[in-house]
Amino acid sequence: MIMKLFMNFRPRKMAGGLCHALIAQTSPATPKMKLSDLKSSGHWPTLLTAFLYFDFSFMVWTLLGALGPQIAESLHLDAGQKGMMVAVPILGGAILRLVLGVLSDRIGAKTTGIIAQIVVMAALAAGWVFGLKDFHATLVFGFVLGIAGASFAVALPQAGRWYPANMQGVVLGLAGAGNVGVVIDSLVGPRLAAAYGWQAVFGFALIPAVLTFAAYAIFSKEAPGVIVKKKFSDYLRLLKEQDAHWFCFYYTVSFGGFVGLASYYGLYFRSEFGLSAVKAGDFAALCTFAGALSRPIGGAISDRVGGIRSMLVMFATAAALLLVAANVHLFGLNVVLFVCVSAVLGMCNGAIFQLLPQRFAKDMGVMTGLVGCGGGMGGFYLASSLGMAKQTFGSCAPGFFAFAALCLIAVSGLAMVKGRWRKTWGASAEARI
Repeated sequence: MIMKLFMNFRPRKMAGGLCHALIAQTSPATPKMKLSDLKSSGHWPTLLTAFLYFDFSFMVWTLLGALGPQIAESLHLDAGQKGMMVAVPILGGAILRLVLGVLSDRIGAKTTGIIAQIVVMAALAAGWVFGLKDFHATLVFGFVLGIAGASFAVALPQAGRWYPANMQGVVLGLAGAGNVGVVIDSLVGPRLAAAYGWQAVFGFALIPAVLTFAAYAIFSKEAPGVIVKKKFSDYLRLLKEQDAHWFCFYYTVSFGGFVGLASYYGLYFRSEFGLSAVKAGDFAALCTFAGALSRPIGGAISDRVGGIRSMLVMFATAAALLLVAANVHLFGLNVVLFVCVSAVLGMCNGAIFQLLPQRFAKDMGVMTGLVGCGGGMGGFYLASSLGMAKQTFGSCAPGFFAFAALCLIAVSGLAMVKGRWRKTWGASAEARI
């Protein structure tokens, strides 16, 4: 099957790489998006502040992962508890995204975003003043930080509603590239913790929190037009849609893989290769940066050639890379492999959000919450399973094997639905799918 997928990407002349092959497949009838169109379309202050909001929120969401090695040593946590500590914020974000998705449709994305940021700042202040006394305190604090992860259901619909269908991949990719916040976490958090103590890092995080809040409150705007307020029955109706479940599953694998690895990288490099907390954070930042940077690239490629084709190759590639990484224990090669894994999963995130507005344009608020919930569940599973595998088998390899299997299931699922999608809603979509 993988050979067939790659054969579909062969350009007319055997030259260039994957991106060349992808571009060569673009239909002439498909409206092509140019980056210069961002200047004449939509509302760039909202796009920028949505990026900043998501960037800061992602930084806070994965803060326990960045500080994981230092907190774990301070509280004497075992491998299973470490995995659970960094996984619970992801679970909180998964559940709370549904809540924020509903609120975005009911009271508006901007109002919802303002409320969510206030709650997160209050949690950071409490963590700074009172600290985390034991393992259970880290779980409670982490779940509340999940509100920051739930920002996904606010920032992306708010930015996306300003732009036309043929720009959704790159626009939502740019807004979603705010997940680069975890890179800031991994680089800065361990260093501040080494100098001032990890509890003080929660206080330092309030500085960008206040600045982001001010910029968002002043400059972001709701998109013009009336957003129909959904009834509870509308959300139940969406949960009955087969396609909604497919999108949730695909995002469970792609975003779940990205954020689960991002949260666990610091612990992984620390435990597997004996790096200091600061050095482990540096390499975690390198891997995660690749995923954050590649999200808008994946969205832009999907705008040109279609999200289905992009996702097929990306999921298959991620599975292959994970299988190799599970069997290799050479530091340099492991770093390269995980940089590539994060990059491919990041591109896949962008591809999914190129497709989602084409299928659920009228329900983007709640659908963003639903698929975001799926992504968070995947991240919780991966981070916690890596900790469990380390605790039980003394190695993270079984966790990587299991997630590679999920990637292959995603490839099989896409092969099953792509024909139906292209013949039904894809036939009338305003962008290539």
